[in-house]
Amino acid sequence: MNAIVDRQIACDEQGYLPSQDELVTWASAALELCESEGELTVRLVEPEESQALNHQYREKNRPTNVLSFPFQSPPGIDLGLLGDLVICKSVVEKEALEQNKPLSHHWAHMVVHGCLHLLGYDHIEDDEAEEMEALEVKILSTLNIADPYQVLPTTE
Repeated sequence: MNAIVDRQIACDEQGYLPSQDELVTWASAALELCESEGELTVRLVEPEESQALNHQYREKNRPTNVLSFPFQSPPGIDLGLLGDLVICKSVVEKEALEQNKPLSHHWAHMVVHGCLHLLGYDHIEDDEAEEMEALEVKILSTLNIADPYQVLPTTE
């Protein structure tokens, strides 16, 4: 089952940005493993927008890699909408470099991570974090992407 993804670009388009097909592939992998389907928006943003949203909704006054906004449909109405992901391009780039990971793999991880949040997973408690991380690793492995939580040696 393929996810339906509305790709919105609200950031500098220089350098690598995930394609529509990549976003669909990554979101579909997460939804398939969780036996879910639906439509989501993936908005690629600059740090200012990420910081403003992170401050408004999480009371953290800094940009972050991915924010998830699950859609809440009115009772008795199923529209098939999962919600929105807001991903900050420069934060993802910086993290991938710091963590010595291929940029496309880190983007995939952020999409998968965000999709799991849209499906109700969280990582506030340790047991929830373990469950969510295990799911992320399993989903990413279906995409031939290494465990994102494994510490990779630096090339320095």
